[in-house]
Amino acid sequence: MTASATDAAEAMARRVVSEYGVTYAHEAGIRLRDTPAPLYRLLVLCVLLSVPIRAPTAVAAARELFEARLRTPRRMADSRWQERVDALGRAHYRRYDESTATALGDGARLLLGRWKGDLRRLRDEADGEPARVRELLQEVPRIGPTGADIFCREVQDVWPRLRPFADARVREVAGSLGLPRTPRALAALVPSGDFVRLADGLVRVSLSPDAAARLLT
Repeated sequence: MTASATDAAEAMARRVVSEYGVTYAHEAGIRLRDTPAPLYRLLVLCVLLSVPIRAPTAVAAARELFEARLRTPRRMADSRWQERVDALGRAHYRRYDESTATALGDGARLLLGRWKGDLRRLRDEADGEPARVRELLQEVPRIGPTGADIFCREVQDVWPRLRPFADARVREVAGSLGLPRTPRALAALVPSGDFVRLADGLVRVSLSPDAAARLLT
């Protein structure tokens, strides 16, 4: 990149962070740390975001589950199925409420049995390798490639070996705005603490019909 092109890319990245850079974890009320409970809450959010439903509805559903004190694998596993369905229903998480309630219970039991309720053990089993982390995450019921990407994108601030992680959607939107498509070059545009906000901001741009056009004018 020329100096002027770099300046323009940095300015665009700053706008994305400023105008759209709210992480999904923050929106769901998760104060992300490298400890079991917030990591599990992030996993729950990713389960909810893994179906074709509006992101605000999934975030609201996560908040309802957490408000119902279903914040750890043990509490989720011990909860009644109907309790989970009711929490999802309060957020209008329709069509997928019953199957998701089942997936949440099954996933909590898997996490307890295989990784003792601690996703850091999953990371260690993967030796911190991003591709392997994504593979292991997809063993959790309902988590597919999209959910695994969301988890890795959000968690990279507290799992540094994943940095810089930018999934295909992030890279595609970045290219459409004239930003670099490679994770490392994209991360170089903002301070390290803002990269997750940039990545999530680019996802939010893709979900807003006129956001890209407005940013480019």
